[in-house]
Amino acid sequence: MARITFEGLRHSYLPRPSRPEDWALKRLDLEWEDGGAYALLGPSGCGKTTLLNIISGLLVPSEGRVLFDGEDVTRLPTERRRIAQVFQFPVVYDTMTVYDNLPFPLRNRGVAEDEVRKRVHEIAEMTALTEMLGRRAAGLTADGKQKISLGRGLVRDDVNAILFDEPLTVIDPHLKFQLRSQLRELHQRLPRTMIYVTHDQTEALTFADQVVVMNMGEVVQVGTPEELFREPEHTFVGHFIGSPGMNVIPCEIHEGAAMVAGRRVLTANAPTVRDGVAEIGVRPEFVRPAEAGEEGLPATVCKVADAGRFHIVEAELAGHRVRMVLPEETPVPEGEVRLCFEPGLTRIYEDGWLAGHQPRKDAA
Repeated sequence: MARITFEGLRHSYLPRPSRPEDWALKRLDLEWEDGGAYALLGPSGCGKTTLLNIISGLLVPSEGRVLFDGEDVTRLPTERRRIAQVFQFPVVYDTMTVYDNLPFPLRNRGVAEDEVRKRVHEIAEMTALTEMLGRRAAGLTADGKQKISLGRGLVRDDVNAILFDEPLTVIDPHLKFQLRSQLRELHQRLPRTMIYVTHDQTEALTFADQVVVMNMGEVVQVGTPEELFREPEHTFVGHFIGSPGMNVIPCEIHEGAAMVAGRRVLTANAPTVRDGVAEIGVRPEFVRPAEAGEEGLPATVCKVADAGRFHIVEAELAGHRVRMVLPEETPVPEGEVRLCFEPGLTRIYEDGWLAGHQPRKDAA
């Protein structure tokens, strides 16, 4: 296991990058604790795989350093980093049994058969493969083969980190929840440094203690699942995390207060200017119809979706769509309605960033 540190890390696939957009991975300074569970989350092309390949040693960064427990491994080859990796598509040896697939990394390193047998049975029990040990891998389903890949990543006890590159892509949807739960349990039983790459917010938020949200080569925010949900530092995080995503509504700043439809909106943070144009961000879960005696913001309900345990209500407010999530026992409004935002969870954003927050800058 290892504490992983990134110092001034940047990477470009161009020989002489000169503009911010030339960098596939913009400047990154970050540290992950030994034994933590981390996720790299973002859309395709955001830099997740580039960073993962730098960690594993498949790619040498254009700038900066990677350290394992304080040791510079930036130019160390993959085989000397003691990294285990589980790929998007299961890598198994079909002609071998499950038993012989699991200890492949151990036998390659000359581990004694008594230790191999012990480790295989331990990992098979953890991954629910015990009853399949005598079967050939060729006859297994995709999820069974991916369990073998997971087990092979866990069977070594000398790894610095285990990297998961979108490991549930080929798994049937009804089995994904089961495998996500097993991964989480495995990390609790084997507290090794684990890094999980995905574009699926559910996978990231249910697996990781800390999630790194990326967009266009930049780390936008690092935080716990609760922090990312309750206090997005950028409107991208608000949109990307949550279903439905955060409402972002244009507002005017007048004498240091946010104004929507000519009415003042109470917010958890203050703008950095007294007057100007900005945006308000509030999650649908923190929007509700005004009660008797409350003023609220005037809107018109235009769409209602029944999601089973709750309703998603869309309303038009000052020419913009606003969504609210209402529990199934709450009456669903129709027609004209007045909306209230929870003040402690409503925030002002300027140029996409949380007002008062200093965004990460990339010095290209």
